[in-house]
Amino acid sequence: MIGLWDTTGNEVVKALAAERRSAGGVASGMALTLIVVVDERRVREAEAAATIAAAAHPCRLLVVVRSDIERDRSRLDAEIVVGGRLGPCEAVVMRMYGRLALHAESVVMPLLVPDVPVVTWWHGEPPAEIATDFLGVVADRRITDSARAADPIEALRHRAEDYAPGDTDLAWSRITPWRTLVAGAFDTTAAKVTEATVVAPRKDPTAALMCGWLGSRLGITPRWEPADDQPRMREVQLRCANGDELALTRDDSMATFRRTGQTDRALPLVRRPLGDELAEELRRLDADQVYAEALGATAGLTGLDDRPAQRVHVWKDPATARRAEAGVTAHAGRDTQG
Repeated sequence: MIGLWDTTGNEVVKALAAERRSAGGVASGMALTLIVVVDERRVREAEAAATIAAAAHPCRLLVVVRSDIERDRSRLDAEIVVGGRLGPCEAVVMRMYGRLALHAESVVMPLLVPDVPVVTWWHGEPPAEIATDFLGVVADRRITDSARAADPIEALRHRAEDYAPGDTDLAWSRITPWRTLVAGAFDTTAAKVTEATVVAPRKDPTAALMCGWLGSRLGITPRWEPADDQPRMREVQLRCANGDELALTRDDSMATFRRTGQTDRALPLVRRPLGDELAEELRRLDADQVYAEALGATAGLTGLDDRPAQRVHVWKDPATARRAEAGVTAHAGRDTQG
């Protein structure tokens, strides 16, 4: 491991090259560049997830931690790890302070692995508009996590409004086991589904996407039955045109599958660690049309996958925006007092 404090992007590039030469074969065969945008308090959590993902997808991991953007003096601290505690990847953890944090691409771009896809993952509240973050604009695939937002359902709607082919959300990965089991129930029947019910908490983004997926695949409007006493999605119920009823009910790491005229079956439904969810999204680097249709059905929008895949960077200075907002608030306060 190499630690560089109060350094420059050029020094980081040189140190990474030197560390790669020392590591030899460990640093070869990078499949992609994974950019992680994360707050300081979640760095270790993001590193642990990326380590699991890197075991399946050797990558160059670039962790960007933006801090104190209103600081007078810009500063860059970097930690370089090749083939060490973060598994079979080349990792650079960059802590950016001051105005440098608003121009992270100036340090990140020279570190991208040539001729391989770029994936950006926001491990925290996703941006309202991905185009305002150049690290998202430069990526071939963009991973958000609506569950990290204050209002996850509203965050999914933002994702639909802001969608471009190549976007995805970890809430979609979390329902892969559910979708697998529900789809598998129709291997032995061609009966048409006429009704669907999803039992889940009101703020569960996985339930919203499950409703969207069922609606887009089956051509129906699923009913969402609130279950705020449950920590996450509890049950999916289906009614077929021939009168059969199917239900998949979660119970910890198992699920009970019930079907009219058949014996109940116990099936595994384990909640996977974050790293496994991330690894799933890294398996495909093209646009996910099924996700686009499900997300569009969730938000009541169509044609998401027909949008341009490339975004144009929109410059936004959050420091200026906050100062302007504070000025408006202060002015309103003086008017109230007057």
